[in-house]
Amino acid sequence: MRRRLILVRHAKSNWDEPSLEDIARPLNARGARNAVTMGRWLKERGFLPDLMIVSPARRTQETAAGLAEGMGVSGETEVDEDLYLAPEDRILSAVKRARGDTVLLIAHNPGISVFATHFARAPHPHPDFRRYPTCATTVFALGADDWRNAEFGHNEVLDFAVPREVEATE
Repeated sequence: MRRRLILVRHAKSNWDEPSLEDIARPLNARGARNAVTMGRWLKERGFLPDLMIVSPARRTQETAAGLAEGMGVSGETEVDEDLYLAPEDRILSAVKRARGDTVLLIAHNPGISVFATHFARAPHPHPDFRRYPTCATTVFALGADDWRNAEFGHNEVLDFAVPREVEATE
């Protein structure tokens, strides 16, 4: 089996408490719903991760929980401190440390949108691919035989979706 990377931007966060530290912001109601929706979307397509690697931010942790609920899995989750507001090179470093056949990684913009664009052999034609809105999800086929050999520009985009479009078809 080829290795696959599922790349997810955290779902929509709650800005109701402006004094809350950024890392502590939770999801809002739409974000919580979107995470479950995208988990179901992944499950319907057979993209179930062996491992979820997430930023330490509360909103990424809650996104992971919603995705797991939607997928109906309770797989292993690993918190990677380096993913908090990480630029694309730090996201690539996290990918290179991955293990398993299918890994789901949750991080933040702007790093995740730049990473997705650079990681793809060719960008997905969807108009939101480069913008990478909240809870956008891309499934890549890794263009290397091992995570340690992952590189920018060598990975096929297998699928891409955003929650509003998935929810419109449910």
